[in-house]
Amino acid sequence: MIYRKALFTDVEAIHSLVNAHAENGTMLPRSRNVLYETLRDMILAEEDGQVVGVGALHLVWDELAEIRALAVAPSHIRQRIGSRIVDELIKEAQALGVKTVFTLTYRDDFFSRHSFTVIEKEKLPHKVWKDCIECPKFPNCDEIAMIRELQ
Repeated sequence: MIYRKALFTDVEAIHSLVNAHAENGTMLPRSRNVLYETLRDMILAEEDGQVVGVGALHLVWDELAEIRALAVAPSHIRQRIGSRIVDELIKEAQALGVKTVFTLTYRDDFFSRHSFTVIEKEKLPHKVWKDCIECPKFPNCDEIAMIRELQ
């Protein structure tokens, strides 16, 4: 398994992977436009030339970042790929001087295993919500807000 930064040539594979999960209701959909705009945020898991996992670290505000678009191919679930991607994103956040990482998720069980704790969405800064206007669930967000303080 190779873990690496995303390239332009990966966008179609990322789009398919993320939106397959969105169709199942386990994450929000992402347009190609958004994927191109956030390509530098992404880390991929690749096996035999195929993208089997993705996750992004989105810088939001002063020392605050979000882990988003975390998805693993169904054929590769339970192989710790998602965990390794989160570990890589946390390392990147620490290297950038990020003090707090949050996520909005439907998988609080997964993120709890990575030292994230549930918080009320209202405790997140207003800057966090700028992308929400484009969300199909706005203003009735049902995702769970979770946070992790970094050392």
